[in-house]
Amino acid sequence: QVQLVESGGGSVQAGGSLRLSCAVSGGTSRTYCMGWFRQAPGKEREGVAAINTDGNTKYADSVKGRFTISKDNAKNTLYLQMNSLKPEDTAMYYCAAGSWPWAPLSPSLYTYWGQGTQVTVSS
Repeated sequence: QVQLVESGGGSVQAGGSLRLSCAVSGGTSRTYCMGWFRQAPGKEREGVAAINTDGNTKYADSVKGRFTISKDNAKNTLYLQMNSLKPEDTAMYYCAAGSWPWAPLSPSLYTYWGQGTQVTVSS
């Protein structure tokens, strides 16, 4: 059973940066496509960034140029570097793992989920 544990969330002012981490156990980040998702109160969960086993990435338009997804297979850890944060980035952020060869942003295509880490951006 794959387990995912996120960390690195917090409260920052607009324009600031945060780096989220997702530790993978019971499996390996090398064999799964992985992604970051977020859900704000009253809104549906949405894909933010994803990366496949070859390292190919995909981003939501709202975060392109500001967020970077990466993974360290040796450490079995997924990262999300978030720069130039905006108040609208405020949400619970989740990492997820799936079994697709590409890097989908649709939450329904992912099998394993972490518990989430809160990101709050103040203006």
